Amino acid sequence: MQSYTIELLAKIREKAPLIHNITNFVVMNSSANILLATGASPVMAHCLAEMEEMTSLADALVLNVGTLQEDWLESMICAAKTANSRGIPVILDPVGAGATTFRTEAIQKILQHCSVSVLRGNCSEVFSIGSSAIKTKGVDSSLSFSDQMVATAKAMALEKKCILAISGEEDCITDGAKTYRVRNGQPIMTKVTGIGCGLSAVTAAFCAVAEGKLVEATAAAFGFYGLCGDLAVKVSDKPGSFQVAFIDALYSTGAEDIMRSLKVTEV
Repeated sequence: MQSYTIELLAKIREKAPLIHNITNFVVMNSSANILLATGASPVMAHCLAEMEEMTSLADALVLNVGTLQEDWLESMICAAKTANSRGIPVILDPVGAGATTFRTEAIQKILQHCSVSVLRGNCSEVFSIGSSAIKTKGVDSSLSFSDQMVATAKAMALEKKCILAISGEEDCITDGAKTYRVRNGQPIMTKVTGIGCGLSAVTAAFCAVAEGKLVEATAAAFGFYGLCGDLAVKVSDKPGSFQVAFIDALYSTGAEDIMRSLKVTEV
């Protein structure tokens, strides 16, 4: 996985794929900066009148429901259908799924009307889409990583016909056939608003240059992103300055760091 991660990162930095984000107000700025530091090109657009045209220009699409509104949902579905027609990867970040009926039903509507390449969130966000018994506390996970969680994720990935990318103390990425476990990352990453949403954006960037190998690309994105957290925490373990160090790590992390410290294994 080290060599493949290096290959995809080099492609991102060479090609600067355009990532169309329909994302929430809280993280527009941070997601754009995270994509720029990684080497991709961000665009933040959510007006229905330009969805088809804008998505047609993009190399990947991110749908983030963090500050969802009714008209945004319509834009998301339009953009996703356009992406589907052009073979563009669609990354869905179900922020806060399970917290409210409107939010959960909106996510389910997107999944019903569109083909999603990667469903990326924490345990409770992802599994609440399939079970009303699982509740989310704010946008934080109410479940922990376990072998049973991996088995459930594999079954859900097959049912939803998409990759599940579940972040936590250890990350799980699966399409139901292949499963990867990622052990890079730092707890302080949960203390900075927007870092989780930024992972969805970086996943889109990796998928944009993956030429169809999306489960491997998603695992590579998670590993790279977590590794940047590992490197940034050596500079600062305090949230404000960690955020700066993390952006710098996304920009500067290279092949040597990946070969030495990437912790991605296929289960």
